[in-house]
Amino acid sequence: MKLPTQAFTTIDWANVPVTEHAGETGMAYWRTHQVGDLRVRMVEYSPGYLADHWCDRGHVLLVLEGEIVSELRDGRTSTLTAGMSYQVSDFGDPAHRSSTKTGAKLFIVD
Repeated sequence: MKLPTQAFTTIDWANVPVTEHAGETGMAYWRTHQVGDLRVRMVEYSPGYLADHWCDRGHVLLVLEGEIVSELRDGRTSTLTAGMSYQVSDFGDPAHRSSTKTGAKLFIVD
């Protein structure tokens, strides 16, 4: 990930519009700040959420609330709770997807 040239920026996430993204089950609610190819997102997963696709984009992800399971296409899984993070590179690891039984709030940069 290369951060694009930009001025110092603050984001009041409460004022960023929400977009809804249906999972295989449940919903994801994204608040997105985009600068060039860089996305900075506040994401909330509903209880019972399962992503509807395998993702091969690199991310830095921090769990703010709740718990998620990150599943890699090769079968490995990692459970992350509030205060935990992961980072994965573009095309460098097996594709991944997230799920949650209880719901979660995430901060993601990609």
